[in-house]
Amino acid sequence: MSNSILVVGGGFSGLTAAIEAAELGYDVYIIEKTPFLGGRVAQLNKYFPKLCPPSCGLEIQFQRIRKNPRIKFFTQAELVSVSGTKGKYTAKVHVQPRHTVPHSVDLGLLASTLEGAAPNEFEFGLANRKALYRSMPFAFPGRYVLDPSALSTKDKIKLANAGGCLLDEEAKELSLDVGAIVIATGWKPYDVTRLANLGAGAIKNCVSNMQLERLASPFGPTQGIVKRPSDGRAPRSVAFVQCAGSRDQNHLNFCSYICCMASLKQALYLSEQDPDIQITIFYIDLRTPGRYMNVLEKVKAAPNVRFVKGKVAEIAENSAGNVVLVAEDAVSGEKLTLTYDMAVLATGMQPTLAGEKLPLPVAVDEDGFVVSGEEAGIFTAGCARMPLDVMRSAQSGTSAAMKAVQTVKGR
Repeated sequence: MSNSILVVGGGFSGLTAAIEAAELGYDVYIIEKTPFLGGRVAQLNKYFPKLCPPSCGLEIQFQRIRKNPRIKFFTQAELVSVSGTKGKYTAKVHVQPRHTVPHSVDLGLLASTLEGAAPNEFEFGLANRKALYRSMPFAFPGRYVLDPSALSTKDKIKLANAGGCLLDEEAKELSLDVGAIVIATGWKPYDVTRLANLGAGAIKNCVSNMQLERLASPFGPTQGIVKRPSDGRAPRSVAFVQCAGSRDQNHLNFCSYICCMASLKQALYLSEQDPDIQITIFYIDLRTPGRYMNVLEKVKAAPNVRFVKGKVAEIAENSAGNVVLVAEDAVSGEKLTLTYDMAVLATGMQPTLAGEKLPLPVAVDEDGFVVSGEEAGIFTAGCARMPLDVMRSAQSGTSAAMKAVQTVKGR
């Protein structure tokens, strides 16, 4: 039996599971495929229930990881294979090179002098990043990462003569012996380019809800001022389109649980920026369980926010770059054609494993959510199991950790 636990995914639920198990005295390995820990929460401007910035919760988790020698984490790492049985697994992990020195050197000045750039994945394509970068000011680990594919010829010459970068660093293969595994692979925004009728990917001023989070973030591409991607102008009118691709046989069959609350939160962002901005929320149903009813009531009471119960059928663009929505008001039966400065698509929460195969003896349903594994000592946390908000993701991480601990104890 191995007393170690493997956590696959370094988002909020994965970090919670790892910390809870380690603080009970068990060795934990975290593997995360991106260069930094934090997952989707790190990309938010604020999150429920207290509408805190992501640094509020994540920096506490990062500190707990720093102080606990039982936790080892590997970023830019992917699970290649798993062999063995419950209590005695061997996990093979592939770790991509970071191409920077191991200790946290501030390479910001060097990064700013580089010419090469690439689309910024963290900003959902709203901006470019340098070849040498950190995703956010409080990124963890604080060590920069270098993307050699984005370097210009001049950049390569400059880095060859500069300290801090390791251009010849190679990938590594790890073998980890663990007794239990926690799957915390999280979620990904539904591919908006599949929503052609809603202008996704074609109309610049039609953005996804996660893109709006980045526009509203003080560390985002517009330093926290929401602006139209087409011309950089602050919008005076915005439409929110709920269930964009959700509850739809052609896209996502399920309700993603968080989308209504996200749009209400974002309506507050916009109203704080401009109290006179005109906001319309097109919805089928509004899902705001428990304490979130207070948020709904607050937004409903705002004089600049209008709610329309009805499905948006089409979004087009006019010559001024504005978005033109065609929708039906389900209450009055009226067909509406309305023009806005921007539209925000409340796209669904799709499990990261959708369309992918994790090298583990677990089953996923038709949507990509994990539905088995506990009998084999493999437990699921967060949105790998079902759509959840941050608070419930953390709770599921604690639950998975307790089950993993019981497994490695041989109970």
